[in-house]
Amino acid sequence: MRLLIISDAWYPQINGVVRTLQRLQKELLELGHDVEVIHPGQFRTLPCPTYPEIRLAIFPRRQVGRHIARFAPEAIHIATEGPLGLAARRYCLRNKLPFTTSYHTRFPEYFAERLPVPLDWVYGFVRRFHNSGVGTMVATASLRQELTERGFTRVQPWTRGVDSSLFRPLPPPDIEFPRPVFLSVGRVSVEKNLEAFLRLDLPGSKVVIGDGPHRATLERRFPGAHFLGAKEGEDLARHYALGDVFVFPSRTDTFGLVLLEALACGLPIAAYPVPGPLDVVGDSPAGILDEDLRTACIKALDVSKDDCLNHAKDFSWQTCTEQFISNLKPQATA
Repeated sequence: MRLLIISDAWYPQINGVVRTLQRLQKELLELGHDVEVIHPGQFRTLPCPTYPEIRLAIFPRRQVGRHIARFAPEAIHIATEGPLGLAARRYCLRNKLPFTTSYHTRFPEYFAERLPVPLDWVYGFVRRFHNSGVGTMVATASLRQELTERGFTRVQPWTRGVDSSLFRPLPPPDIEFPRPVFLSVGRVSVEKNLEAFLRLDLPGSKVVIGDGPHRATLERRFPGAHFLGAKEGEDLARHYALGDVFVFPSRTDTFGLVLLEALACGLPIAAYPVPGPLDVVGDSPAGILDEDLRTACIKALDVSKDDCLNHAKDFSWQTCTEQFISNLKPQATA
């Protein structure tokens, strides 16, 4: 089918949303679908307040409408609630075009944390955005339950995968840190709760891979930690090999793609028992979930590498893509 994806998050941003959508596009093209993406790189943009690495399209409504009309898609998926997503939603509603959405990020919590706006107000906006579509795709069962309780309708499962040909046990880069190495990978921003990890009294070394608006602040506050910047592809996979334990301090992620990447590299997980880690690790032997993050880190040192590798095999991009396509069926036949 001709499928159009609209996303306010796209390369050169490096985050779970972008990596998920780019891998999805690759899988769909390989299956023979005609896929186009509307993304910020096609528009004039300005930096997002408090997060300049994210570029937001300026007045994209007419251009988005022309793109949709020209491509005449059989299915439309709106991935984000930003300016492009809003423009695409408006066009679809005015022209009675059904569309699906996906809930990748806890936008209400992030927004309310940065601006003095009641959380319920932001959830009201986000709920109206998603409920106007024919289905909202979410990555985990716990998040589906939470959104349903908040009044979201037609919530559909859409899992995630990991490329085990890329993320696998590899020799680490030529960097030496005192052992054990507690490693965290991801966007370095306030909502990732990295301070909870960096404050811990742990043996060995703490290593952070990633970049973002909070990096300079954390580097000043925690000079004993090692900040290595953003990594991609094989280089990222090799940097996972630096670690003995993968620490995931976030309490707000909707999934945590890096959890799968770490497991596929043989790295045990230490995290809080919250949505994301609960859905990915659960009661498996591949990690330790504990409200005392230090306890989780220390206990994870005894987790078997084989248990991590075996658990990662349960997640594939093929399953992710098949689930995505099945969720589009109501629109494709509308």
